[in-house]
Amino acid sequence: MASADRPLRIALLAYRGKPHCGGQGIYVRHLSKALVDLGHSVEVFGGPPYPELDPRVKLTKLPSLEIYNDYFPMRQPGLWELKNWKDWLEVSTFTLGTFPEPLAFTMRAWDELKHRKDDFDIVHDNQSLGFGLLLIEREGLPVIATIHHPITVDRRLEIEHAQGLLKKLNLMRWYAFTDMQTEVARRLKRVITVSENSFKDINADHKVPTDRMHIVPVGVDPELFLPVEDVKRTPGMIITTASADVAMKGLRYLLEAVAKLRTERPDVTLTVIGKAKPGGESARTIDELGLADAVTFVSGVEDQRIVELYSEAEVAVVPSLYEGFSLPAIEAMSCAIPLVATTGGAVPEVVGPDNETAFLVPPGDSGALASKIAHVLDHPKVAARVGAAGRQRVIDHWSWRHTAERTVDEYRALLEQR
Repeated sequence: MASADRPLRIALLAYRGKPHCGGQGIYVRHLSKALVDLGHSVEVFGGPPYPELDPRVKLTKLPSLEIYNDYFPMRQPGLWELKNWKDWLEVSTFTLGTFPEPLAFTMRAWDELKHRKDDFDIVHDNQSLGFGLLLIEREGLPVIATIHHPITVDRRLEIEHAQGLLKKLNLMRWYAFTDMQTEVARRLKRVITVSENSFKDINADHKVPTDRMHIVPVGVDPELFLPVEDVKRTPGMIITTASADVAMKGLRYLLEAVAKLRTERPDVTLTVIGKAKPGGESARTIDELGLADAVTFVSGVEDQRIVELYSEAEVAVVPSLYEGFSLPAIEAMSCAIPLVATTGGAVPEVVGPDNETAFLVPPGDSGALASKIAHVLDHPKVAARVGAAGRQRVIDHWSWRHTAERTVDEYRALLEQR
């Protein structure tokens, strides 16, 4: 067992690790670097798309069938691609209509780690919550998991916003993997979450006892996400980070708000840090609202370009119906751009008081979004004050070093408990 002061050997699991968008890849990249900065050894076991990591962090790739890829999602793999029992498990789970990656990934991780039990002090899972974690524990390796928020919330919101009975039934089947996540979360000895709001939701939805959960907020690098002084604001430019067709992210309401604003402010534009889905709901909404020339999607760019985009924009928006924390919110705030955000989930807990460190509106209200964005555009001095206060809030409360230190405290507590 690791002593209370010696560096730890950490296996960090990430079933998806998109490096420049999506909270999982960002969390794994920055947390692993901060843990190494503290003197610990970290090896990431990742599924595709693979994360980009600090050179000091080893990446062990656990290839999947990539059924849900960016170019041909929900493809049916050929028989020649099924090389082992994990591949057969993945494709059979997919054939049943549910999302296969969390289960298949954790089984691949177990199959790898059972031969390397002496290489690690602890295994840290990032949100996969597959049955393979319980097998890893049976091998004698302590397992701790980060749950940013319960995916049961996504399931409720997606089904609620789905059009037609068939779509709702398909979503219910696709989200069946959340039953597995509930069972695994309930049986783990220690769980990390990122906010008070997520703490309550995990207890309610996953039935994890409160004495097994501990809050460790995520962070941001204020030395990377900062105002770029030689970049000029573009009048009317709005920026957001959103998965285009995930109902929970509320992009539709922001698009409707942009359409309302453009009736009186034709210079208003929206830049979305995320990938457009051809023929998806957001694409249809953009066509319906006549916003094809006003909305730009940006994806696959480095952090520095995202920082520049924040400095070019006049206002950042988080239109989510629900967030377990919201990394895009604190990244925008760290750049000192005024932030308009909803009160969905943990967002108020993260961004702070209305009109002090951010501007808040109710979730799912495009009229309120339009009104608040207009207020920010019309009052640049107020916007600058709130933007500066937002950056200071980030500096005072969140950094990846603080996240890593508190995460290590949870590692050592679990080891001591065992």
